[in-house]
Amino acid sequence: MQKVKLPKQLDPVKNAVKRSEYIGVMMANDMNRLQQAVAAVDQDIEVEVKFEKDAQELTFFSGRLNTEVSLICQRCNESFAHHLEVSFCFSPVRAEQDIDELPEAYDPVEVDDHGEINLLQLFEDELILALPIVPFHAEEDCRVSEEEMSFGKIEPVAERPNPFAVLKELKRDQE
Repeated sequence: MQKVKLPKQLDPVKNAVKRSEYIGVMMANDMNRLQQAVAAVDQDIEVEVKFEKDAQELTFFSGRLNTEVSLICQRCNESFAHHLEVSFCFSPVRAEQDIDELPEAYDPVEVDDHGEINLLQLFEDELILALPIVPFHAEEDCRVSEEEMSFGKIEPVAERPNPFAVLKELKRDQE
């Protein structure tokens, strides 16, 4: 295992042949889209990635991403810390037909003309997908109380007659 600052681009097939394993960091400053999606990225992204070949000689790489971000609570509009931990397992593909032949355990990732993948962009996408759709504190930690979260009572809706009851009557008349 090597403790390194991970490259932004690399060839997954060559790394799988060497059975490379990296433990390192990627700079949060390089991930502009992630920074725009959150209030702040509180630490650099810790990355563990391992390149291998499986029993079918398919190249794949798997690992984990860890970081801390600050999000804005949608209830009280205050910032709070959120831990992101993402596990991944990808297999490089060159064409659309390669994707169809790929086992379900692997997510496909397209390689460029040189056989390389952009790790920075791939990992940034994974972190963005791991963000909550609507970020908010746990209710006990939020400044907004439970009473302030409810806006009146909802009256029960009166039951309306089934619009297909007429068809049921027609069917019964024909029998």
